[in-house]
Amino acid sequence: MKQRPVLAGLTLMLVAVLSACGGGADKGDAHGGGKGGGMGGGGYSKPQSDQVRGLYDAVRHLPRKTVKGTRAHMVKVCDPATRKVKHTSRSGSGTRKRTRTWYTTEHYKQCHKVRKGSETYTRVVRTERWCVRLDDVNGKRAKDDLWFRVSPATYSEVRNKDVHARVKFDPRARGC
Repeated sequence: MKQRPVLAGLTLMLVAVLSACGGGADKGDAHGGGKGGGMGGGGYSKPQSDQVRGLYDAVRHLPRKTVKGTRAHMVKVCDPATRKVKHTSRSGSGTRKRTRTWYTTEHYKQCHKVRKGSETYTRVVRTERWCVRLDDVNGKRAKDDLWFRVSPATYSEVRNKDVHARVKFDPRARGC
């Protein structure tokens, strides 16, 4: 009984400490403060953006690639089955306790899957990809002809630009 108030007090202190340290921050801000707030200079820093910039060189669209495959067609088959169920009943008290036991048979269906022929299906070998090739990636002249996978919206936006135009975007992945 004496432990409950102590536990409640510890919980209250933990909540207060976590909220003071920014444990209750919303998802958009890592340090819980406003736009420029936080820990006054030496606190948390925002995560670096994955944004890439460079000179537009080329674009590539790779459509989804699929192949037909075959696999076993599985069918659920159920068979009737029975099992023995034990029942007990107790009555009386003290030295007059009496236990009565009886058994019944329970009917149920036992199901399993069996192979019945084969079926064809479409398997995706390669997902649809939109790619952009850049030169001078992030201002480094040595980084040329690097491919980046991008969203369809970014692909169409970059595709309409002139060759060697400066572009900046958030890639989904490197390579194509």
